[in-house]
Amino acid sequence: MIVEIVSTGTELLLGQIINSNTAYLAKRLNELGYDVLFQSTVGDNRIRMTQVFNTALERADIIVTTGGLGPTQGDITKEVTAGILGRGLYLHQPSQKQINDFFACRRIKMTENNLRQAMIPDGALVLPNKCGTAPGIVLETAKNTIIHLPGPPYEMEAMFEASVVPYLEKRFGSQGVIYSKVLRTIGLGESSLEEEIIDLIKRQGNPTIALLARSGEIHIRLTGKASSVQEAMNLIDGVEQVIRQRIGQYIFGVDDEALELVVGRMLKGKRLTVSFAESCTGGLVSSRITDIPGSSEYLVGSVVAYSNAIKSAIVCVDDAILRTYGAVSREVAEAMATGARSRFKSDIGIGITGIAGPGGASTDKPVGLVYIALAGDAGIECYEHRFTGQRSVIKSRSANAALNHLRQYILQL
Repeated sequence: MIVEIVSTGTELLLGQIINSNTAYLAKRLNELGYDVLFQSTVGDNRIRMTQVFNTALERADIIVTTGGLGPTQGDITKEVTAGILGRGLYLHQPSQKQINDFFACRRIKMTENNLRQAMIPDGALVLPNKCGTAPGIVLETAKNTIIHLPGPPYEMEAMFEASVVPYLEKRFGSQGVIYSKVLRTIGLGESSLEEEIIDLIKRQGNPTIALLARSGEIHIRLTGKASSVQEAMNLIDGVEQVIRQRIGQYIFGVDDEALELVVGRMLKGKRLTVSFAESCTGGLVSSRITDIPGSSEYLVGSVVAYSNAIKSAIVCVDDAILRTYGAVSREVAEAMATGARSRFKSDIGIGITGIAGPGGASTDKPVGLVYIALAGDAGIECYEHRFTGQRSVIKSRSANAALNHLRQYILQL
């Protein structure tokens, strides 16, 4: 079954609110086995909305809409679809009572325009709204099913789960499942990663393979469609094993496993502790580490050694090294790593220094130059990076790189 999600509301086109409804519906409908192949957004204009709905009726079996069911003159979604289908509107008495009761129990005077929400197209199935006033509507034709849901996310989600899911199961039966697994990688660019698995991508079928760039990571999404989750997982497993054989060293986690979660698990598993001396990242790496509950078991301490005076006094970086090589250098990063390890008595010390920009650069040391050093029982390792982007982007990429180097370092211990 092909589904199109249509979001109505000029506020969406103006960027005044984030359209979270589409993401929620797409995810849930895919989980139920429906193929969400189209998404559209249209403002509160009868002509343009008519055009969008007519297009959707031509290419989709099921159209799910959100928004435009409220009390104002701009709420025209059901009026437009009723017009397209040649159906009149009538006052639905149970909905009228529900709206009256909604205002009465809150001791709020109900204005007359609220009754617009109780006007229902002929032949429609009414979906009760237990969180608001606008009921949902299902319109069936010989070819299509149109499902109108309210715009407020909490109302829409509650109605979808309570009424739409049971309706779909009764009307169309089981559609199987669409199950996805995401392999999260770091350290290999998108184009290079594609080259490693291009043959798999070209001959993909079921499961499908997609590459997604996400904040310094590349995600490989494997999606299988089958009659059950287990069957879909079995389809994915074979392709996943081939991918892991080729680029396993770059895969750090799956699905929602953030890099800091994986690194923390590794530290905990090997009973290792870590400390940080951060300069250009301003404590961002430490912050991400402490986002994980239980991180006190492996994070001993951290210092934002931003000035040379702090690098010298707190992290014990020799003034001679600072004068000779400058704060942004391999030598200082290594001294920061060993200093942090010694100061906090941790198994691993990490030093990060660089130029996040936009100022402070020179010909030899451009914006984006970052050194990340690690010190521990496996020795001292230092990595030079040259990141691009705005200041916040460089800081984020530096934090990603530091966590990934820590992950790789732990594997040696």
